[in-house]
Amino acid sequence: MANADTLAHVPGPRPKPLIGHTLDLLIDSYRLHGNAAKRFGPIYKVKVLGKWRVALNGADALEFILGDRDDLFSSAGGWDMLDVLFGGGLMLRDFGDHRAHRRIMQSAFRKPVMDAYRDSMATALDSLITDWPAETDFAFFPAIKTATLQMGGAVFMGLSIHDHRVPELNQAFQAEVAASLGIIRKPLPYTKIRRGMMARRYLSETFRQLIPERRKTGGDDFFSQMCLATDDDGNVWTDEEIVDHFNFLLMAAHDTTAATLTKMIWAMTTYPDWQDRMVAEVDALGDAPLDDAALDALDVTDRVFRESLRLLPPVPFIPRLAVRDFSYGGMDFPAGTSVSAMPGMVLVSPDHWTDPEVFDPDRFSPNRAEDQSHRYAWAPFGGGAHKCIGLHFATMQVKVFMALLLRRYRVERADDGPVKWQRVPIPFPKGGLPVRLIPR
Repeated sequence: MANADTLAHVPGPRPKPLIGHTLDLLIDSYRLHGNAAKRFGPIYKVKVLGKWRVALNGADALEFILGDRDDLFSSAGGWDMLDVLFGGGLMLRDFGDHRAHRRIMQSAFRKPVMDAYRDSMATALDSLITDWPAETDFAFFPAIKTATLQMGGAVFMGLSIHDHRVPELNQAFQAEVAASLGIIRKPLPYTKIRRGMMARRYLSETFRQLIPERRKTGGDDFFSQMCLATDDDGNVWTDEEIVDHFNFLLMAAHDTTAATLTKMIWAMTTYPDWQDRMVAEVDALGDAPLDDAALDALDVTDRVFRESLRLLPPVPFIPRLAVRDFSYGGMDFPAGTSVSAMPGMVLVSPDHWTDPEVFDPDRFSPNRAEDQSHRYAWAPFGGGAHKCIGLHFATMQVKVFMALLLRRYRVERADDGPVKWQRVPIPFPKGGLPVRLIPR
């Protein structure tokens, strides 16, 4: 592992005793990295969770790290803080092993299966939206987190949206996520990491009990498809591999989608002209089923989605661990160096975006196409071999939700105050984003 001596040539802000820059990262990660980049340039180091990490800024650096043509960077080693909670998940596998598992998982995203997910998703979300209170203030973020988990119970696990296990699953997922960046890393009593590990055991046992039946009967839900998944050579997963993959994927799909939908609702209520445009294209669909053609027609919704992800990506900083010595930007780095790819900083860089702090979905229109300035200018889903396997599923889910919501309601903010966002470990608005639904 690289240490202060082997990275002495890399500049960086002075760390605080014991906690380093961890608290600064949790309070305002963009300010920490933005100030460091202004002061030290595109390459610097920070100390987070007891480890020195070298940040490489810029789209070219993203391509170098995430493209990883020479298998230099371990994702599992970079995400080592997640291993006790999400070990064995696809993101925590590397190189040939990762590629083999990804090939098996790909069968769970085949076109016929995705169509079944979409139909199940639409049914579940329509019921959940119907249950939301109209013309009554409520916090959108916790509501959409609950709704996406309930929907996930149907689409991902084949459970009823009102299954009694859903609240317990929700609590367990939140405990896992909260534990991922707990400052205390030993499972001492009353610590986040201990609660997260207990949640992992509960979830693993819940999933494990479902596997025998799903291997026999199958189903259109994601979990059943994972139980039946094979690659072109007939390779399948063991029960424990299914548990590991599903534990990670359900967490990732649940929180990241909830965060993105919340940012979109913020945008629609802050810039109501964009909501008007989204409503108009949803109305143009009439009562048509939300099939692929209908979702493809939601161009404005897609641009608002992409701009929301640009301003609030689910994972703005992606860690990796160098498995061999490497050089970049005129500097040499030893094997064992923890490296941070910085998609969040690229997504607000004036090198690629006009007025990058401004909400402007038209920057994704064909006549501007600012996202095409570099293949990694817009990379909220990562890139390379580890690019998010569920990105098309996430896009489909967002469009289905917005179409169903805007067929019934307009959305208004319940207050006019500024919204402050917590960016790590998963973005969310402080205060939950109070809104009200106005029947159309």
